Amino acid sequence: MTAWLAIIAPAWIAGSILALLSAPLGCLVLWRRMAFFADALAHGTLLGVALAAWWQLPMGIGVALVSAAVVLCLVLMDDDRLPADAVLAVVAVTLLCLGLLTLTQLTNQQANVLGFLFGNLLELDWADLPLLAGSVLAGLGLLLYIWPAQIKLATHEALARIQGINPTRQRLFFMGVLAGFCAIALQAVGSLLISGLLVLPALTARLWSSSPKQMVITAFIIAQLGVTLGVWGSIWLDIQTGLSIVLILAILFFIALMVSKLAKIKFRSAR
Repeated sequence: MTAWLAIIAPAWIAGSILALLSAPLGCLVLWRRMAFFADALAHGTLLGVALAAWWQLPMGIGVALVSAAVVLCLVLMDDDRLPADAVLAVVAVTLLCLGLLTLTQLTNQQANVLGFLFGNLLELDWADLPLLAGSVLAGLGLLLYIWPAQIKLATHEALARIQGINPTRQRLFFMGVLAGFCAIALQAVGSLLISGLLVLPALTARLWSSSPKQMVITAFIIAQLGVTLGVWGSIWLDIQTGLSIVLILAILFFIALMVSKLAKIKFRSAR
């Protein structure tokens, strides 16, 4: 047991640290109705990693460049004739294809493709934790700074504008935090599953919460539970850690949804 714990403990702690940022950020993604954007940005991390490996740059620079390109691309593609969700879906698929193509054809990272797609927390060791913790704390600090303005924009954008809040600047701040999270979550759950780690805990919490504060706390608990069960489940089932974590979160969501619906039916029948 001690030998297993020595291997699993860094991954377990890293996932728990990551959940500190994923829970409030995921709630904000839902409130701002930006789940499709988060998915496109998550797929873009793969292209960012590929470009960084190709140009021999730090991974963060590659992800930052792609994130900026995604924002510029969406601005240029803005058209009343095109549904926003469809445009984001096209951008996400294109980024994924370009990332896979670059990673497999122009770099020497072919052996790591599955890890980039689905993550592998078990490759983390104790030396990686301080950098991860520092990155998460920096993200939390920026999120805390923009939180009041983001809440006002999510609830009533017109009123927020009257109060002097700049929606464009706040959107850029939010995109920056989201891009940073995608970069640090890549090893945990991979490019394909980052949006699942973000959205599923918040979506589950929304079923049982009556206030924003309660939703964030509930999302954090669910994220921690998903990470814990997911890390141990990946060992037991011998599957990718990211797959295991997101599958656990999906199962928790569907259980919560069924229980919520049954409770609602029971309440109506009692009336």
